[in-house]
Amino acid sequence: MTFGQKVASWQKLLDLPYLRRVLVAAILFWAIGCVLVLQRYYNFYPTYVSFDQGIFNQVFWNNLHGRWFEGSLSSTESVAVIQGDVPDVAYHRLGQHFTPALLLWLPWYALFPSPSGLSVLQVTLVAIAGLVLYALARHYHPPQLSAWIAVSYYAAIAVISPTLANFHDICQIPLYIFGLLLALEKRQWWLVGVLAVLTLLVREDSGVVLFGVGFYLLVSRRFPWLGVGLCALSLGYMLAVTNLIMPLFSTDVSQRFMIEEFGQFVDGDEASTLDVLIGILTNPRRLIIEVVTPFDRTLRYLLGQWVPLAFVTVISPSAWALAGFPTLKILIQQQDITALSLHLRYAMTLVPGLFYGAILWWSTHTQWFDRRVRRVWAICIILSLFFTITANPNRTLSWLIPDSFRPWVYVSPPRQWQHSQAIRSLLAQIPPGASVTATDHIVAHVSNRREVLRFPRLRLRNDQNKTVRMQYAIADLWYLQQYEPAFADYRQSLVVAIEQVDRILDRQYGLIALNDGVLLLQDKTPSNPEVLNNWLTYRQELQQAIEAHLNATSDRS
Repeated sequence: MTFGQKVASWQKLLDLPYLRRVLVAAILFWAIGCVLVLQRYYNFYPTYVSFDQGIFNQVFWNNLHGRWFEGSLSSTESVAVIQGDVPDVAYHRLGQHFTPALLLWLPWYALFPSPSGLSVLQVTLVAIAGLVLYALARHYHPPQLSAWIAVSYYAAIAVISPTLANFHDICQIPLYIFGLLLALEKRQWWLVGVLAVLTLLVREDSGVVLFGVGFYLLVSRRFPWLGVGLCALSLGYMLAVTNLIMPLFSTDVSQRFMIEEFGQFVDGDEASTLDVLIGILTNPRRLIIEVVTPFDRTLRYLLGQWVPLAFVTVISPSAWALAGFPTLKILIQQQDITALSLHLRYAMTLVPGLFYGAILWWSTHTQWFDRRVRRVWAICIILSLFFTITANPNRTLSWLIPDSFRPWVYVSPPRQWQHSQAIRSLLAQIPPGASVTATDHIVAHVSNRREVLRFPRLRLRNDQNKTVRMQYAIADLWYLQQYEPAFADYRQSLVVAIEQVDRILDRQYGLIALNDGVLLLQDKTPSNPEVLNNWLTYRQELQQAIEAHLNATSDRS
């Protein structure tokens, strides 16, 4: 085929109306997603997991400099630090989460070495996965039905919200699994193997998703031996990595993560993945209780996963086989308060199985795809978008939607922009290579360096194996002040932050700048007298506001 013929062939392909609709949906998803995550990042909107953006960025930054998977921010989450040790710049995050697949995206980070670059990467990977899904659907269905499935993907709560969250490793899962399933349909076995390995390398627990694929292939008898192989590979890999490889870096997986997420199935303060697996299999009563409770949150979670596909996945045996094990893992992960959130990363692990299950269901029920069903499906897609938008996913819409109506909490875009300028003016005073401790939503902006911590931590172990203090501390109390009237946890955080600033000032840190509720302190530097007086005035204002809101809350109760 000549070059001109190839161009004509592609032009004919692009002229297909339903493919154009999918491409429009993908482009809109990508463009709107990038705008939302970038405006949140550059305007310093806080999110539930703002700190994670800094963790991943520092890991990528260290990887780029040959310090593989090290991070002082990751170290602050380790068992050793929780038990009283100081964070270590040479701490390997692979002891917490085994994520070698991130190295695949190091060239991208080399081109865009910032947290914002990671956010754009995340949106891009998820958007591309939708196009692969369309190709997968086309293997079974005509363009119209395939387009409906792909558009449903771009409108799904469990796709949009985790994509708009801070960067996370699970954003790779839809692309790898959809690609694996498409390669399976095309009988491209080498590609099935490559994508199966990449899926396992995403995280130490991503084998659960691959196990679901193997389980489906086994029970459906399509490729039973491949199914057995994928199940054995997934289970064996997860047990080997968590019991043999990750403990080489730290004891976090057994002493922290297994206990925090599945501690109800084991006794004691330490457990391996094998201990947890045995505990689950030998305690069916506890397993059933964990699956169905809390009933209201579980039901809302499942409804949110089902609605974009018009609940077809509820009656699709293939969907249950494919997504059953990832769903089970989430439902029993009750001790992790983020597990049953449709807006955070775990929700995305169910997406490949549910959508492929819908494709398979429609392959035997195409006669139902009529005007009435399409009308119901359209309503479900609109509902999915409505609930996503009104939930203000990961505060990407805080410029539009109030964070609270009663009491009223809303920061207008011009005011937030003004505040972000104040933060930038103080960040500009910190030398690029200086060590810094910063509050959660500022951490990511200073994470392109070796020594960085989350405020109010001040000490870490450096590359010379010496414990040193941070040279600078930057703390934003203004945003806590905005949210504390409506949220008790923010009020408590503000109280603690005030106490921590006083403690730091007592430890020979000098207050050198205060701008719009953001404080900049420097080690072994005298405080600026005028700035210190401004802080004392601001401190009194904060305490009076806290007391007033506490009294108002008490009166309402």
